Amino acid sequence: MAASNLTSEPAKLSSPMPRALSRILALLVVSVFINYVDRGNLSIAAPMLKDELHLSASQLGILLSSFFWTYASFQLVSGWLVDRFAVGWVMAAGFFLWSMATAATGWMHGFLLLLVMRLILGVGESVAYPSYSKILARYFSEEKRGLANALIVAGNTCGPGFGVFFGGMLMARYGWRSFFVALGLGSLVWLWPWFQWMPGGQKSDAVALAPLPSTSTPGALDILMLRSAWGTGAGLFCVNYLSYFLITWLPFYLVRERLFSMDKMARVAGVSYLSAAGASAFCGWLSDRWILGGATPTRVRKTFLGAGMACAGIFLVACVLAGPALSIAMLILAAASFGAASSNMWSITQTLAGPRAAGRWTGFQNFFGNLAGVIAPALTGFVVDHTGGFFWPFLITAGMAGLGTLCWVFLVGPVTPVDWGAGGRGDL
Repeated sequence: MAASNLTSEPAKLSSPMPRALSRILALLVVSVFINYVDRGNLSIAAPMLKDELHLSASQLGILLSSFFWTYASFQLVSGWLVDRFAVGWVMAAGFFLWSMATAATGWMHGFLLLLVMRLILGVGESVAYPSYSKILARYFSEEKRGLANALIVAGNTCGPGFGVFFGGMLMARYGWRSFFVALGLGSLVWLWPWFQWMPGGQKSDAVALAPLPSTSTPGALDILMLRSAWGTGAGLFCVNYLSYFLITWLPFYLVRERLFSMDKMARVAGVSYLSAAGASAFCGWLSDRWILGGATPTRVRKTFLGAGMACAGIFLVACVLAGPALSIAMLILAAASFGAASSNMWSITQTLAGPRAAGRWTGFQNFFGNLAGVIAPALTGFVVDHTGGFFWPFLITAGMAGLGTLCWVFLVGPVTPVDWGAGGRGDL
């Protein structure tokens, strides 16, 4: 394995991304944007939903976390599907399912029916990240994955930002049900260009690559034997705990704890998410330039992840302790730190797994990591019920950010491709 220090190799030259790949990447970014609007829109509607259905904070926490019950558990299935079947069609099927679940949510009346729609939404969205990793590992070289992954991260942070900023104002004016129906049905338009440009689609000849190496495809046990696989899973759990705490509870916190109006909540949360998107895109670009300059992926990817998560934890503690004005600045800095960290996260997985195992590895990592989505919203609801405030939920989230720094820096091994060998067993 390569040592995690600067290499003495001369700087490499960056070639422009082919137009066909740029189109695919653009569609992936749009899909993850829609994905995160859909999964976060219930939290935006939470204050209105709680009053309309007379829900307790604990019940609301269950609704907010229920998406992740199926989203996490179906990651293993989705990872297998994208390695076994055409990734473009798997992605299309999942996109259709989650869009219809979003639209149907707007017609539901009652706790149990809403719960069922959130479970279906989780099944559909479970295909997204295994598909992204499979496509990026197969078609994007190492020095292009930083920016490609960062743009996907920017999409998933702009999604909640858009949902909070515009969704909050639209829900306040037209009601939350109309927003869900229009968003779900309108999203289906994405499928038309995807069928044209997806890998294996009618106009995707330009993304054809050389055949994959003639090594056997690693199985789930091969991946589970690797320390780095468990490191990426634990690291993602910590990243997701921070992400899902903000996605599910930030609107409620700003409205009920900080006493912001819906409009002010939308502006503050929207700017926070946009700061994460901007930091992600910039750090993804910067990481690729650093690698092109001769640095190893190990040093580059781990530096951004470790420093970003540590700073996010520090700013979260400052946010909950500060006064109203300063807390806004700390929240924006915490979100930007999260964006800087997450910009390089999936590049590590794609480099380690390679194109043959990217789907399964991502499925395992996302299964383990998205257990945070089951725990964080529900735990936050119970803690708020018992303590009457958000001090301890913020402190717990900051602690998870610090733990994430340790996982990515020390538990994950060198960021070099796993040698799966003839039998599929890796050597990390």
